[in-house]
Amino acid sequence: MRAGRISIVAATVVALGGMSAAAASAGGPAAGAAARGAAHGHGPFTHPRQNPYFPLTPGTVFRYRGSEDGERFTERLEVTRRTKRIQGVTTTVVTDVIRRADGTLAEKTEDWYSPDNHGNVWYFGENTATYDETGHLESREGSWQAGVHGAIPGTIMPADPRPPKAYRQEFLRGHAEDQAWIAERGFSITVPYGRVRQVVRTFEWTRLEPKVMAEKDYAPGLGIVRERDVAGGSESFVLVSVTHVP
Repeated sequence: MRAGRISIVAATVVALGGMSAAAASAGGPAAGAAARGAAHGHGPFTHPRQNPYFPLTPGTVFRYRGSEDGERFTERLEVTRRTKRIQGVTTTVVTDVIRRADGTLAEKTEDWYSPDNHGNVWYFGENTATYDETGHLESREGSWQAGVHGAIPGTIMPADPRPPKAYRQEFLRGHAEDQAWIAERGFSITVPYGRVRQVVRTFEWTRLEPKVMAEKDYAPGLGIVRERDVAGGSESFVLVSVTHVP
């Protein structure tokens, strides 16, 4: 049943021209032009509007729990008060730390986001690192920054996320090529955090791992509340709590 569902999803994306739409809607020439315009003070980032499906309120801490390949993890995501200027845009720094069940560091990432005047949330890059069980750095693969080595900002969440919108989330050829397709909107689910409503569901994938597809659920005022691999992997995370730090 699951395999059949994924086949239907993949066929629908192709039928909609999802790959082309993603490249054109975010991560194409318009994305670079938008960022360059902001550098001169007249771009679409002059009066940013928050997006309820990807809120960037400084001091908010999201905690998740999950697993992959039978191993359990905890995740702490914080919207910091720090900013980073990229291509003339003031982005918000979001830290994402994943630890193993024994507390050892598995992954540490710093992401850079900014909403535009319409409420589209743009993704300007990340600095990521993975670590082995002894604490030694394993890899920085997947790190990228818009404007460096040809990297282009993408859309992490559209202003009005409705099916069948497709978009590119990031682009640095051969290193960061995530794309997404909005499949559903308006339903409710229950996660450890509680019951959430008006959920938006996306299917997300990358050309770099063509056999893997993830399903992600976003709730207003919270952002991601659940994510899981539905093909080619076993990763799964759910939202446990939300707190605010001074």
